[in-house]
Amino acid sequence: MARNFTEQEKENIKRNLQENCKQSWTRYGYKKTSVDELCRQVGISKGAFYLFYESKEALFCQILCSVQEQICHAASEIMEQHKDRHGAAEAIKYIYREYDKNNFLYQSDSTDYIILMNKLSEKQAEEIRQSNQRSRQLFAGRTYLKFKVDAELAMSVIYSLIMNIKNKDILPRNHMETFDFMVDHLVDSLFE
Repeated sequence: MARNFTEQEKENIKRNLQENCKQSWTRYGYKKTSVDELCRQVGISKGAFYLFYESKEALFCQILCSVQEQICHAASEIMEQHKDRHGAAEAIKYIYREYDKNNFLYQSDSTDYIILMNKLSEKQAEEIRQSNQRSRQLFAGRTYLKFKVDAELAMSVIYSLIMNIKNKDILPRNHMETFDFMVDHLVDSLFE
C-alpha cells in the first residue's frame, strides 16, 4: 500500500527527483539514468515514483522544458535590464553558460537523445517542440532590439554560436573566452 505524503513532502520529493535526474542526465545520459537509482537517492519506492510521474520520459520532458523555460526567463530579464545589443550579448553568453552546465540541451543528435524522443508520447513531444519554439523567439519582438540583418539569419547565427559548445573540448583556447570573443564581435553586426 502506498504511503500518503504531506503536501510539503510531495514538493520536496518532486524537487529532489528533478534535481537528481537533471544531474544524472547531464552526467550519464537518458538511458543510463535509472528510475530505481533516482528513487533510492530521494528515499522513495519505485511505486511511489509513479505517484509523481507517469513515466521516466514524463520526468525528462518536464526537466527539459523547465530548464529551457528558466534559461529563457533569465535571459529575458538580462535583456530587460540592458535594452540594447549589449544586453542581447550578455543574454547569449548566459545561455551558453547554461548549456555548458546542462549538456542534454545540446546533444539532440546523440543516440541517447533520439532514444528518449522515440519514447515520448505525442503530447510530451509537442511540449518539447513548443518549448523549443519559445526559445527560438527569445530575441524576436523586442521593440528596443532591432536586427541589422534578416531575423532568421540573426537567429541562425546565434543558434550556431551556441551550438559551437559541441566543439568546446577541441578548441586550443578556453571555450568560454572564445565564445565571449565571438559574441562581442558579432553582436554589432546582428543588432542596431
